[in-house]
Amino acid sequence: MLNGKRLAVVMPAYNAARTLEATVQEIPELTDIRVLVDDHSSDKTLELARQLGLRAFVHDKNYGYGRNQQTCYREALAQGADVVIMVHPDYQYTPLLITAMASLVAYDVYDVVLGSRILGGQALRGGMPVYKYVSNRLLTAIENLFLGAKLSEYHTGYRAFSRKVLMELPLLENSDDFVFDNQILAQCVYFGLRIGEVSCPTKYFEEASSINFRRSVRYGFGVLVTTLQFVLQKIGLVHLPRFSRQGRKLDLGGGPSAAENLETA
Repeated sequence: MLNGKRLAVVMPAYNAARTLEATVQEIPELTDIRVLVDDHSSDKTLELARQLGLRAFVHDKNYGYGRNQQTCYREALAQGADVVIMVHPDYQYTPLLITAMASLVAYDVYDVVLGSRILGGQALRGGMPVYKYVSNRLLTAIENLFLGAKLSEYHTGYRAFSRKVLMELPLLENSDDFVFDNQILAQCVYFGLRIGEVSCPTKYFEEASSINFRRSVRYGFGVLVTTLQFVLQKIGLVHLPRFSRQGRKLDLGGGPSAAENLETA
């Protein structure tokens, strides 16, 4: 707990058994809630999560990274979280930064805080493939230009959110795939939320998960489409639920959207 706020760490997992324990060992003790959602892995991710004392959930099939995040946030909020930090259980990002990131939200400095691999200039040294680094910088430059923001990157998977942000954003209007990450930040910019960044080292190694080149290209096109939709919405040519206060939001009432595709540990 920080500043009287309950902290939740959520981990969207898929075949993360080889790196999960190392990730959990670095989660600070001040976290009140630890949630892992297994997107129907074929390894022992769920079994290990239970052994490590995590509150674990499993999807009844592989729905995708975006849907996994929706479940993570829903379950953390249902347990009373005031600040929710997402960290990948593949150990690319160190959980040691959770306290710093959560503090910036808990003390109302920012609504959203990102762990940036680009700040500090360590991404390539940490093993980020050159093509990923180049595409990251190019897509970020395009997004900053058209979204009117000044972020160092939009593509990190290490994020902290206030409860209010996760309750009020129309998250159910976003993709079930990897572009969900980008869409939620576009929503944050569109609705004028305060976004901060901290420098975060990253590690690329064999056991860490990483989308392949084909899916990276697909993600890149998804980012460009999201950016175009943002611009068209801003100038009034389209009216998309994703950028509307009336768009579908997370349901914490235990209805079908919260439970029909979920088995709890």
